[in-house]
Amino acid sequence: MNLTEIEQNLPQNFADFPYNRPDVNAIQSRCDDLYNRFSSCTDANETLGLIEEWNNLRLEYATNNNISSVRFTQNVKDETAIAERTYLDANDPTVSEAFLNVAKQILASPFRADIEQEWGSLFLLRIKENLRVFKPEIKPTLIRQSELTKEYESILAGAKIEFEGNTYNLSALEPLLLDSDRSRRKAAQQAKFDFLEKNGSKVDRIYDELTHLRTDMAKQIGFASYTEFRYTEMGRSEYTPEDTARFRKAILDYITPLVYRLRRDQAQRIGVDELKFHDEWLHYSDGNPVPKGPPEWIVECASEMYRDFSAETDEFFQLMRNRGLMDLVTRPNKGVGGYCTDFPQYGLPFIFSNFNGTTHDVEVLTHEAGHAFQVYSSRHHKPIEYRFPTMEACEIHSMSMEYLTWPWMKSFFNGDTQKFYDYHLIRSLMFLPYGCAVDEFQHWVFANPNALPAERKSQWREFEKLYLPWRKYEDMPFAEQGSVWQFQQHIFSSPFYYIDYVLAQICALQFWIRSQENREEAVCDYIRICKIGGSKTFLEIVKAGNLRSPFDTETIRYVADKAIAWSQS
Repeated sequence: MNLTEIEQNLPQNFADFPYNRPDVNAIQSRCDDLYNRFSSCTDANETLGLIEEWNNLRLEYATNNNISSVRFTQNVKDETAIAERTYLDANDPTVSEAFLNVAKQILASPFRADIEQEWGSLFLLRIKENLRVFKPEIKPTLIRQSELTKEYESILAGAKIEFEGNTYNLSALEPLLLDSDRSRRKAAQQAKFDFLEKNGSKVDRIYDELTHLRTDMAKQIGFASYTEFRYTEMGRSEYTPEDTARFRKAILDYITPLVYRLRRDQAQRIGVDELKFHDEWLHYSDGNPVPKGPPEWIVECASEMYRDFSAETDEFFQLMRNRGLMDLVTRPNKGVGGYCTDFPQYGLPFIFSNFNGTTHDVEVLTHEAGHAFQVYSSRHHKPIEYRFPTMEACEIHSMSMEYLTWPWMKSFFNGDTQKFYDYHLIRSLMFLPYGCAVDEFQHWVFANPNALPAERKSQWREFEKLYLPWRKYEDMPFAEQGSVWQFQQHIFSSPFYYIDYVLAQICALQFWIRSQENREEAVCDYIRICKIGGSKTFLEIVKAGNLRSPFDTETIRYVADKAIAWSQS
């Protein structure tokens, strides 16, 4: 049955999609059978058929796993959803072991040339990397890691912050952090830190245990450090931590001074003598640009935008709407942040976000739609490894979509469109040093895994002073100690997944530049790399998109010069 037939047989709305708890024993049994059939296989075509069976089993498992994950983040207090996540987190390492046992047979096959021709050389590299980062002895550690990250995510999702007689979760509090009244936004920021401080001992314990778990796990299976382990796990086959360090240095040299000037301009615009931490997100004295209608209106505007963007995006977005594949608005007990996942057996993506009436509502929708469009465009690839590329490549699709949709921003920000352009571009530049601070902090953490929680906070503050020298806390001792990073979920749940955004932003800004010079060509290249999916490496995707490598210092200089020239024009 092909993808179209599978999709047609699904219920119309995601809320009614079937979830079948994976039967771990049955998966193990099927993998054992595949393993034995590989052992006795003497025919190339039969070998390719066995790989197809194995891949289909993985697609089915990933689909049920992702449905469970979405339903948990939709309500982290739902007992049924919690039970399913607990079951899957406990059994996922066993399922991975069963799948990887079959992978060993694929790599040992005498028909490697036939496999490579049909499934691709990168497919073989990816399963080789997966085998390097998994051994049966780390299964208990992987289970405990899942438990700890789920505990951290539940703390954030369950936030109940009292402010001015009302109760807010973290997403709902965000508009108050942008209030034009300086004393009010400072008070709201303090309330946010009070929540973190109240849970500080729990968060310290969780991250301390995660750091030791991850370090011990990496060494247990032969890696020198967790950093080396994680680079392998993330498929970073084209660059090293040393390359990443040189990239951060270029951002520090060329972008941080530029952002320092932009921060001074911001202080003047909002009428303060000196920018404080609680001022950083307000860019205009009369408030940041906000969409001119409610969530339903935003989706309707987006529908019109993607209809005009291209035939491919029109088909994609109508499907997302019609099948209920978006959960966009914040509510109590909903997981924080935004993400895109997919249901690979069906070839369908899913967008999750927390609309809260700020500029970010439009930004997160276009960002996650970029991810989702790439997944939808890549669903023709057989290997599950090719549905998503590596993370830094993934973020090219999402961040570039934010810029390529600029011509339609007047629909969302009528009257404030130019204000949005300025805001979006400046915020993009301001993000780059912060992203590098997060990355260097994580490299430091795993180079010093025995550091105490207080030492980690102190070191974070030093990286803030290096990359974000304008940052000043006023009467916020908990923040001054170096606690801001504890709100950054990636550090807990997806270690080292952050420099990816910085690398991708340099690529996305190139699409922005090119779209002003030859929009049709830029969009064509963008759609091409979406269709490539994960069938090429990061730098191969960069080349296929006719982009310059972000590791080239001249690329960073070029992007910075173009951005600042536009903002001053």
